[in-house]
Amino acid sequence: MIPRPLFLLLALTSPLLAENWPQWRGPRLDGTSKDAGFPITTEGNVTWQVELPGSGHASPIIWEDKIFTVAALPEDEERVLLCHDRATGNLLWQSIVLKAPKEGTHKLNSLASSTPATDGQSIFTAFLDNTETDATRAINAGKEFGKGEVPKGTVVISAHDIAGKPLWQVRPGLFSSKHGFCSSPILFEDKVIVNCDHDGDGYIVALAKADGKELWRIARPNNTRSYCVPLIRDIGGRTQMVLSGTMCVASYDPRTGKELWMINGPTEQFVASLVFSDKTGLLYMTGGFPEHHLLAIKPDGSGNITDTHIAWRTNKGVAYVPSPIVEGDHLLIVSDSGVAHCFDAKTGEIAWEERMREHHASLTSAEGRVYFVNDFGVLRTVKPGKTYELLAESELKEKVFASPALSEGQIFIRTDKSLICLGKRSSAKTAAR
Repeated sequence: MIPRPLFLLLALTSPLLAENWPQWRGPRLDGTSKDAGFPITTEGNVTWQVELPGSGHASPIIWEDKIFTVAALPEDEERVLLCHDRATGNLLWQSIVLKAPKEGTHKLNSLASSTPATDGQSIFTAFLDNTETDATRAINAGKEFGKGEVPKGTVVISAHDIAGKPLWQVRPGLFSSKHGFCSSPILFEDKVIVNCDHDGDGYIVALAKADGKELWRIARPNNTRSYCVPLIRDIGGRTQMVLSGTMCVASYDPRTGKELWMINGPTEQFVASLVFSDKTGLLYMTGGFPEHHLLAIKPDGSGNITDTHIAWRTNKGVAYVPSPIVEGDHLLIVSDSGVAHCFDAKTGEIAWEERMREHHASLTSAEGRVYFVNDFGVLRTVKPGKTYELLAESELKEKVFASPALSEGQIFIRTDKSLICLGKRSSAKTAAR
């Protein structure tokens, strides 16, 4: 019998098995799928489409026969976890995670923007609770909130079992941002890791998957809001957890929280996750606000590597919200305003650019193709290369702010109204590239 931890690791990462899409940006946290048989257009490929309750920008996640996502029901002040049947789209169960008053959000944010995560045994969620507590009352009392400031709420991390039964719920700290809350939990070994950069004492916290017990905590510098979900990868001869945010780019050991290296800046606020290229050995960071930067970073340094480990940089083709993707020899990015760029990942040379209208969903890829879904629900499938090669363009006919999930030849897309399944389920795998 395979020990449970090893089984879960294999189920998440083994190239011999069909892939689940268990968390933000999939099994490798980078938007890529190694499965095959995916459609390139919506036309003739809508397997099912079901209406979702409430609202939310969180992406769906996939584990075998089940699809999970979250939603906010403002009229009931509820935040809920949803489970749908993969074959039909039917709602299997809906579980209340939290009852809380509505917090203020940016017009492009929602009350349910944090993508959940699962290991096939439990589902983990993150929300903000603006209910007044002794802790928030003490820190907010007597304070005059200036422009751009909001009272602090409490981060709530919860675990449910595969049938929707609550397992545990913890409140690891406070959070404040005029743009609202979004912090997708990610899983690593026995840990649930949550980034809570905000306009206050920012932190990253690791909780035990079994019971929510705090395992380590990182005090973040600079106390500036950002929304970057970390990337965890074995790179530079060690396991690294890398993210941008709060005026820096930093790498930590995800087992202990120990800082490995840091780059100052290059700007204040960040949203997009980093990606890594096995071919070039470089990390890629795009962001942010108020300045726009794209960095290619050598990940083998220690300490402050600002002046020594940036392989190339540019201010062109930068995204703030949508996360980029590495496909083959290319790095692809689409800006919030909808201008897509394809870079040579090694040199930073721009191969092409293309206008696609406003865009906030992150990029995904499979079988050497990259999927772009803009805010208006237009799906473009592109083959990366020295010239722009559009394979297909089709419409979902609803607005889209969530990122797609890819698994076993099917693409799952959450719109502002619906959950849509494209394609037929297949266990085929792509050849190693």
